[in-house]
Amino acid sequence: MTPLFKMLSFLPLWLLHGLGWLLGWIAFLASPVYRQRFRANVLQAGFSLADWLPAVGAAGRLVSELPRLWLGRPVRIQWDGAPHVEEALAQKRGIVFLTPHLGSFEITAQAYAQRFGVRQPMTVLFRPARQPWLRDLIASARSRPNLKTAPTTMAGVKQLLRALRHGESVGLLPDQVPPHGLGVWSPFFGRPAYTMTLSARLAQQTGAVVLVAWGERLSWGRGFKVHVMPMTDALPADAVQAATRINQAMEQLIAHCPQQYLWPYARYKQPRQEGL
Repeated sequence: MTPLFKMLSFLPLWLLHGLGWLLGWIAFLASPVYRQRFRANVLQAGFSLADWLPAVGAAGRLVSELPRLWLGRPVRIQWDGAPHVEEALAQKRGIVFLTPHLGSFEITAQAYAQRFGVRQPMTVLFRPARQPWLRDLIASARSRPNLKTAPTTMAGVKQLLRALRHGESVGLLPDQVPPHGLGVWSPFFGRPAYTMTLSARLAQQTGAVVLVAWGERLSWGRGFKVHVMPMTDALPADAVQAATRINQAMEQLIAHCPQQYLWPYARYKQPRQEGL
């Protein structure tokens, strides 16, 4: 599969996104379970048909763009909110970037490392793939100058804490369902969802600045726009209240562009019993 990824990485982004759109619709039409979860999550959030229908193709584009982002030449990146990053860097106390399953969450870390990583490197939390070939491919593709990775293990959490205490940046997806015991039940679009406490604990234990970010996928393969905003209020000490505040911030981001949210993600599933 690695040679295939390498071959695909040479294709123009507009063509990869076109293939991804087709892939997204094939998955939607072919799998009743996938389609049911997709529509149930959208209905729970209260968005209209016009809001969610483009997300069918966007889910496929999320997959099809990976060869280019991992192995291909750099893509064009625009910024909206770069002054917020500059202001946070000036404080020299670490930054926690929170990015939901919205748009291209791969590009946000790459864009930060490319523009700001020399001044303050970033470590991103990720769940290693089960397939050995994919695990090795992802590990090599995501490790690049000023961008490190940390697995979803206790060792990975300690790595994030060390990075923040050294005044560096970290990134994670706070709407990813954590294992049992590592989260709390908190509303997400009006329905209880098991929500990680790690993101809040990282900020509270290190005094880091918290920024929310997402990578908008621009039309016709024109690249991406990275949006960055600060958290408007400090995170409460109470774990449930902090998780609720983070979920609300993620909802606000998603409301800006529901057409690119990963609606088929099983956000309301029961947490697994082992691992991190």
